[in-house]
Amino acid sequence: MEFARMARMIDRLMRKSGSDWPKTAAVPDGKRIYAIGDIHGRADMLDELLYDIEKEAGSLDAAQLVFLGDYVDRGDDSRGVIERLIRIAAEHEDAVFLKGNHEELMLDFLEEPEDLGHWLDWGGEETLESYGIHTVGQPKEALAEQWFALAPKTHFDFLKSLKLHHVEGDFLFVHAGLRPGAPLEEQTDADMLWIRKRFHNASPEERPDFVVVHGHTPTAKPVDAGWRIGVDTGAVYGGMLTAVVLEGTERRFLSVAD
Repeated sequence: MEFARMARMIDRLMRKSGSDWPKTAAVPDGKRIYAIGDIHGRADMLDELLYDIEKEAGSLDAAQLVFLGDYVDRGDDSRGVIERLIRIAAEHEDAVFLKGNHEELMLDFLEEPEDLGHWLDWGGEETLESYGIHTVGQPKEALAEQWFALAPKTHFDFLKSLKLHHVEGDFLFVHAGLRPGAPLEEQTDADMLWIRKRFHNASPEERPDFVVVHGHTPTAKPVDAGWRIGVDTGAVYGGMLTAVVLEGTERRFLSVAD
């Protein structure tokens, strides 16, 4: 245990100095974490990935699941995704569900449909259609009213319960990333839900003490940059749905293709 703490301390110092530091960051002993990237309404791919996780781990109880947000929009079964996640939350109390920028947008649309109408163009139409709402030619306010009336209350309760970040050992899980150079307590919702290039291009001295696991920015394959791990692999764009698997100091990827 003392050696592990020493290794992580050296790891952080090397990151701050800009060296090509070894991957010694670790999750707590006895844990195997599967952090799943952006699902975007692909309930079919989520089912396939969960099946592979269960097969690999022996059961979902043997794995801690962390979902990184953007469960909805663009794909054709956002409702199905939310229903599956609610079921997982009920059956696995240690599962973690983070908020993505698309969950923020959809909740904001419910409150201010006229001002947040661009959500419909960002995949919101597909989300409403998954609830049986026909969007063509309807005023935005009428769409918000129908959605509120038709969607189960448990769906809204789930969406409102989502966290912005989660920490396990030396890893911090967040949807988009962190503002470089700012401590965690100074990060805003906008930083954690929307940031892209400024986070990705952070200089070594600006990087956080945690290894950051995130989604939000789609790439053709998962990214392990050492100090950050990106697992949005474009499930809704014909790519893959990916989980990073963290156990001890090991990190690897598990993906299903479209």
